[in-house]
Amino acid sequence: MRAGAGNVGCYGVVANVWPQTIVQTCVVRLIRNTFRLVSRRDWDVVKRDIKPIHTAPGPDVAIAALDEFEGKWGAQHSAVIRLWRNAWDEFAPFLDYDIEIRCMIYSTNAIESVNARYRRAILATRSLDPTGAGRARWTMRWKPVINAFVITFGDRWPGAETC
Repeated sequence: MRAGAGNVGCYGVVANVWPQTIVQTCVVRLIRNTFRLVSRRDWDVVKRDIKPIHTAPGPDVAIAALDEFEGKWGAQHSAVIRLWRNAWDEFAPFLDYDIEIRCMIYSTNAIESVNARYRRAILATRSLDPTGAGRARWTMRWKPVINAFVITFGDRWPGAETC
């Protein structure tokens, strides 16, 4: 899987070198660019109306939500509709994953995501915890994520047969 910031040339190279790679655009960047195209006074309403697109359980529901968004905002914010339609092929793979995987690939900054999880774990264990229960609680949070990756990428996940 390769999450990117929208460099179209890079997507083609990655697909040629690694044919099984799923190329996906950065969802955070897509949402951020949406609000760059919307008037500040409409932000709250657009935020509410665009959320069903990127939180949809699947591509079919998301495309229906995008069509509904276009029906409501198409005349006023046609650039936003064009942005989402142009990015759809790179955005749609995101909708095929479990929520655990979506949380990991929501942004292209994977290192920052890992660092945020470390910070959360450290804060959870900083209290006086002689039993170490806080550390154990943090490691248990990874099990649903790892299981989702094994289910989705079982043929490519190392040690998937032992999970």
